[in-house]
Amino acid sequence: METTTTACLAALALFVLFILCAFGLYSIREGEPRAARLALGTAVVASLPLVLTNLLPVGTRLVILGIIAATGILGVVLFLLPVGRVERGDDMPNKRFDERDIMFARARLVPDSPEYEAYYAMRPENQAADDKTRTLPGLLSPDASKAAPLTFASAEASFSLTEALREEVDGPVAPARSEYTADQMTSYIKGLARYYGAYTVGIADLQPYHVYSHIGRGSGRYGAPITLEHRYAIAFTVEMDHAMMGPAPEAPVVMESARQYVEAARVALQLGYLIRSLGYPARAHIDGNYRVIAPLVARDAGLGEIGRMGLLMTPELGPRVRLGVVTTDLPLFPDQRSDDLSVIDFCRLCRKCAENCPSRSIPYGDREEIDGALRWRIDPDTCFRYWNVIGTDCGRCMAVCPYSHPHNPPHNLVRWAIRRSGLARRAALWLDDVFYKDKPPPRPAPDWVPLDSHKAVLKKVARSGRVFEVTGGAAQSSQDRNGD
Repeated sequence: METTTTACLAALALFVLFILCAFGLYSIREGEPRAARLALGTAVVASLPLVLTNLLPVGTRLVILGIIAATGILGVVLFLLPVGRVERGDDMPNKRFDERDIMFARARLVPDSPEYEAYYAMRPENQAADDKTRTLPGLLSPDASKAAPLTFASAEASFSLTEALREEVDGPVAPARSEYTADQMTSYIKGLARYYGAYTVGIADLQPYHVYSHIGRGSGRYGAPITLEHRYAIAFTVEMDHAMMGPAPEAPVVMESARQYVEAARVALQLGYLIRSLGYPARAHIDGNYRVIAPLVARDAGLGEIGRMGLLMTPELGPRVRLGVVTTDLPLFPDQRSDDLSVIDFCRLCRKCAENCPSRSIPYGDREEIDGALRWRIDPDTCFRYWNVIGTDCGRCMAVCPYSHPHNPPHNLVRWAIRRSGLARRAALWLDDVFYKDKPPPRPAPDWVPLDSHKAVLKKVARSGRVFEVTGGAAQSSQDRNGD
C-alpha cells in the first residue's frame, strides 16, 4: 500500500509538472513572458507539495489521494453538466444590405463627384460624420499617429497587388462542360482550396441575404443593382499570423492584413479559373470587389459564427482569419451550418474585445435584433474613424480574443474543452485573464520588422495609462475626455 500511494503521488506530481512546463515552453515560443513565468512557477508550486506528501504517514496519503480523486470526479461531473446552452434564435437577415452604405464604400466617395452627390442625397444623415472622417490622416498616411514608413509601404505593396487582381474575378467560361459528380467536385474543390493555402473551407447554398443589393465598390457601375444567380458559394479562411497580429494596433497588423487579403484573393482566383475551365460560371469575391457578404456566407458554410466584434469567429482560430468566397453553378454538396453554439456562448460571456477596443466601438450587451436578425453590431463609424487616425486597421480585438491564441496542443486542448462545456468556457475566460491579463499589452513585433521613430512616443503614452477613443471625428484620450 505504501509503495502504491508513493507511486501514485509521484506520477501525479510528474503529470502536473509536465503539463505546466509544456505550457510554459509554448508560451515562451509565443512571446508571452507573463504566461511563461506563471506556468513555470505554478509547475513548481503545484508539484512540490505532491512530492513532499510522500513524507507523511500512509493513512494521510490515502486521504489526500481520496480528496484528489473526488475532486477529479466532481470536475468531470461539472464538465458534463448542460451549462451555457444558448438558443441560436433567428439570425437570418430579412433584407439585402446595400454595399454603398459600408464605410469602405463611403470612404471612396470623392467630394462633388456624381457618386458623392447621389449617395448623400440618398443618405444625408451620413454626410457630416463622413466629411469629418475625410479630414483625418487616413489609412497608411505618413501623418497618422502610428505611421511607420517601411511597414506602411510594405502593406501598400500588398494592397496594390490585390487591387491589380480586382478585374480578374470573372472571365470567359469554357464552351464544353466536364462531367463530374457533385460528390467528386465537392471533395476535390475542398482539397484544392487547402492545397492552395486555405485553412478551412466550406460550401453553402447561396442565399439572397448573402448578396449585396447594389454596387458600392469594385467593378461595375456604382449604384447598379446586383444580380448574382449562382447556386453555390465556396467559402474559405486564411490564417493571419499570430506574431504579426500581436503588436496591434501598431503598423505590423495592417501589413499582415494586407498580405492575407492577397492570399485570399490568390486562392479565390485560382478556384475561379479552374471552375470556368470546366465549363461552369464562377466569380471570385476579393477585397475591394465583393458582391457577397463574406462572413455570412462563411457562417452558413459551417466555418464559424458571427461574434461580438462582428467578425466570423472560427472554432480553430477565432477571428484571426481573412475570408474568401467563390460563387458558382458547379454541382456541389453544401455543408450544413454547424450546430455548435459554444462560440456564441463564449462571446456572450466574454467582453475582452469590447474592453480593449480603443474606439469603444464594440457593444458590451447581448445580441439584439437588427434587420430581423439576432446579432451583435459594432459602431462602424467610430471604428473606421479610429483607423483613419492611427493609419492602421487596428486589429486590437483580434489580438486580445482568447480564441486567437496559436494553433498548438495547449490551446487546442482548451478549445476542445470550451466546445463541450459551459463550465470550461467560464474557466477558460478566467485563466485567460490570469495568464494574459484582462487588458494585455501589445506584444513586440518580430525582430525583422523595423522599429520606427514614433515608437518611443507610443511607449510613453502606453505607460501613462491613456486609452485613445474616437469621438466627434477626432481622437482624444480618455484622460482628456474625463478631465482627470
